Amino acid sequence: MAKTERRPLVAGNWKMNGLRKSSNELLRITHDAVKLSRQIDLVVCPPATLVANFSALARGSRVRIGAQDCHPEPSGAYTGDISAEMLADAGAVMVIIGHSERRSYHKETDAQVRVKTLAAWRAGMTAIVCIGETRAERESRQTLDVVGRQLSGSLPEGARGENLVIAYEPVWAIGTGLTPTPSDVAEVHRLIRARLVERYSNAGEGMRILYGGSVKPANAGELMKVENVDGALVGGASLKSEEFLAIAAACG
Repeated sequence: MAKTERRPLVAGNWKMNGLRKSSNELLRITHDAVKLSRQIDLVVCPPATLVANFSALARGSRVRIGAQDCHPEPSGAYTGDISAEMLADAGAVMVIIGHSERRSYHKETDAQVRVKTLAAWRAGMTAIVCIGETRAERESRQTLDVVGRQLSGSLPEGARGENLVIAYEPVWAIGTGLTPTPSDVAEVHRLIRARLVERYSNAGEGMRILYGGSVKPANAGELMKVENVDGALVGGASLKSEEFLAIAAACG
């Protein structure tokens, strides 16, 4: 399957940012998204407190709403946690799993990412599974080994293009303004594609692989042209409608 047959996806990770007044920014995104190519999927992942409100506001637009994490269990005595079913009930259609900040700050393992991915599927959502190496791992030339290991441990059986998206985010590039070269990105995405095809056969060709890590309008065009880059997982730039949509336009 050629890259052009995988519909580009641009997902905005708002992280721990956003209040009810942030709905104005979402409305700007939904209003201006009509100017983009019809071949691009857009997802905004706000904090859990805004998922239901944003889902209602985005209804009927080109923008879908996602979430940033979920608990593996559908319900229970887990104070402060939110299940995949709760997020889906609030209107989320996708959920980010295993972001580097979760892996680092909350010590999430590949095994935990795997069960959360299964939870997302159980609730009918698509999982955006994040992988990526630290600066120390890159400098010691362990990037491909780390990425391969994370793929193997984080992904369950039964994955297909409709329920799984991979996001490669080099940890050292997130929020730093640093980005790997296009050739570096191509090398990692080529490995990811090969591993997906090896494990899931033809279904692996249909899974979208996003690049994340200091994606901005200034570098999006170059990054989105790289083979096996099927879109972007955008952090800080997704908080501003004009920047988020400029990145999306680079995918067209």
